[in-house]
Amino acid sequence: MLDLARLERAYQRARADLLAERTPAGHWVGELSSSALSTATAVSALSLLRPQQPSAEQPRFTSLIESGLRWIYDRQNADGGLGDTDKSVSNISTTMLVRAATHLAGQADHYRESLRHAEQYIEQLGGIPGLRRRYGKDKTFAVPILTNYALAGLVPWSEVSPLPFEAACLPQSWYRFARLPVVSYAIPALVAIGQARYFKQPPRNPVMRLLRRWAIEPSLRVLSKMQPASGGYLEATPLTSFVVMSLAGTGRHDHPVTRLGLKFLLDSVRTDGSWPIDTNLATWVTTLAINALNTRHGNEDCEHLTPQLLAWLLGCQHTERHPFTGAAPGGWGWSDLSGAVPDADDTPGALLALQRFVAPDEKVSDDTEPARVAEQSGRDWLLGLQNGDGGWPTFCRGWGVLPFDRSGTDLTAHALRAIEPWTDSPDLRAARDRGRAYLARTQRPDGSWLPLWFGNQARTDDENPLYGTARVLFAYRDLRLMHTEPAQRAIRFLLAEQNADGGWGGGPVLERGQAVGPLRSSVEETALVVEALLADESNPAAQALAVKGLSWLVEAVESNQHQVPSPIGFYFAKLWYYEKLYPIIFTVSALGHALACLQPPASPRAELTHPH
Repeated sequence: MLDLARLERAYQRARADLLAERTPAGHWVGELSSSALSTATAVSALSLLRPQQPSAEQPRFTSLIESGLRWIYDRQNADGGLGDTDKSVSNISTTMLVRAATHLAGQADHYRESLRHAEQYIEQLGGIPGLRRRYGKDKTFAVPILTNYALAGLVPWSEVSPLPFEAACLPQSWYRFARLPVVSYAIPALVAIGQARYFKQPPRNPVMRLLRRWAIEPSLRVLSKMQPASGGYLEATPLTSFVVMSLAGTGRHDHPVTRLGLKFLLDSVRTDGSWPIDTNLATWVTTLAINALNTRHGNEDCEHLTPQLLAWLLGCQHTERHPFTGAAPGGWGWSDLSGAVPDADDTPGALLALQRFVAPDEKVSDDTEPARVAEQSGRDWLLGLQNGDGGWPTFCRGWGVLPFDRSGTDLTAHALRAIEPWTDSPDLRAARDRGRAYLARTQRPDGSWLPLWFGNQARTDDENPLYGTARVLFAYRDLRLMHTEPAQRAIRFLLAEQNADGGWGGGPVLERGQAVGPLRSSVEETALVVEALLADESNPAAQALAVKGLSWLVEAVESNQHQVPSPIGFYFAKLWYYEKLYPIIFTVSALGHALACLQPPASPRAELTHPH
């Protein structure tokens, strides 16, 4: 049994906490974790640029470099390695980048002992061969790390694989046919790092050498065209830093791309000396918050749905072809900042949020017409992105060589939820059916689905089947398919995964990257699974364990654990992050769904829009 009054109090508390995180403009910005990896790449870029700065500016660069390294080494794990966040286990990528940054900064003697422990950790994981094993044929991250190493004088340039930067001179629509060794969103790194390798060690083949020499200026123009007004490619510190260090390391410290990238790095450093992986996920967390706050009997709790918030959300939609990916107009990216790129997770989130402002069956008026136009454009954008396999990729249709460019189950499920109200249209109905078939094909034998952009560092291969399965089940719920065999297999998987403490997911308690306590469930994963189980109303076992999970969540709210985020997010080639608002948002959504299931609707309108 569950005390409904206690559940209501927990919901109201979590809801108040979420509403308190709004900006004065009425939307959410959140806060991404600081990252040792991001900080190390920024330190490397600044170290290479420092000698070319006016003498009056060099002390500022020195201060930023020293504070960045101090922040990093204060968080070195007990095994000598570094993790992406202060809640992460060590990994070879971050540790190698920290080593390179320390040498480029001229601080190897100062951090002699710490550096020795880091080097021992790197060797234990196999050194450069170990790095290559981690990424396999995907060169998106391995080659930039080795470029950083080469710029620091730690390896010869022969260890850095040449990248075909001349391919960037092709028409953008041809990129997917070129079978590039990097993912679609890494073209700036392909150009800058590829050129650095060319300058430092030109190819022996005279024809290739001539081709690449010809491609230098045209590919630099592509690099300039892709750079946003903020200077930060994708608003991401690592990607921008790799571009800046590659140009600076080949004598182009004064190139416009370098100068604008430097501005981004200087603008985005935090007061403690660290850098996050990205500036913010404002659009993403805002749409998640809007949708989480409207789970109780439709729009019963709707005072946050202001005209100002709607205008902000509509203003985040991209209305021109995007220079970074060539994406057509109509999509949303993860932020309202200039470096964001439209994608197939943020666009469905925005479409679902717009449905909170204007119900799909609501009559069009002058007030609702802008939202209707935006919805239509967003649906068209999603329709055009769907892959031939029926799934949705993140950014670009047809890139299927590397994992982070393929269709994703969580993306596909999100897209299906967003287009479902309009599937009386033949095109959208066909897209829905292809998407459903894709999800059925990609379900694993144990009943789970794996997401593309989320993981769990305590599980094998960093997978997070709890997040992926819950997200897909939300689509089965909204498409009224919870009775089907794939959904029931997924429910059985979730039931078998419940921890002894009543929650789901998580991992052992860590201190300096080492386990010092037993497994502890995470708020994020528990909330997602509880919400998925609540959708299976006819299954007594699912409801019983959902109630147990709700009790765990209520206790988490009462002890403020819903404000303690876990590193479950992936950002570019398994770079971990955590987001301050995730546990609060997911808790509000789960508790709101529980109250919608367990309490009667308050009005006829609420009854009509009851989610179950």
